[in-house]
Amino acid sequence: MNKLTAFLVSALLVSTSVHAAPASEESIDALLVATKAESLVDGMYANVEQFMRQAMAAATQGKPVSEEQQRVLDAIPAKFSKVMREEMSWANMRPLYVKIYQESFSQEEIDALIAFYQSPAGQAFVAKMPVVMQKSMNIMQSRIGPLMEKMQAVMQEAVAEAKLSR
Repeated sequence: MNKLTAFLVSALLVSTSVHAAPASEESIDALLVATKAESLVDGMYANVEQFMRQAMAAATQGKPVSEEQQRVLDAIPAKFSKVMREEMSWANMRPLYVKIYQESFSQEEIDALIAFYQSPAGQAFVAKMPVVMQKSMNIMQSRIGPLMEKMQAVMQEAVAEAKLSR
């Protein structure tokens, strides 16, 4: 194959991949259904509310809190969750997912993802992902406290080294 032919074949392959068919909204919807994206978004709200409750408890740990203050603090996670549910509802988020998927995947890739997520392995992945995410969040929460302490120590050391303290 001469250099001109090789160049033309390469150019044809590149232009074909660059101009791959954009994914259709219908196929993206099928993928979102196969991955149970809506229920994952809904499940996120419960996790966020639980995380907020734990954060509020950690923030007030060891501090005297009146009954009225505790009532106010107890109401915050539910209010936060309500705002999130309104702003990040599936009706608001779905169009964003469709746009992101259309910008990120070709029709061929979406079709392959649908095939995977409709397979037994894909369905197992979808079914087990909430547990994986919950365990991941638990691990992260257990590491946040020590991480924050280390970060604070590094910051204090940097301030002392820069002689910014009085």
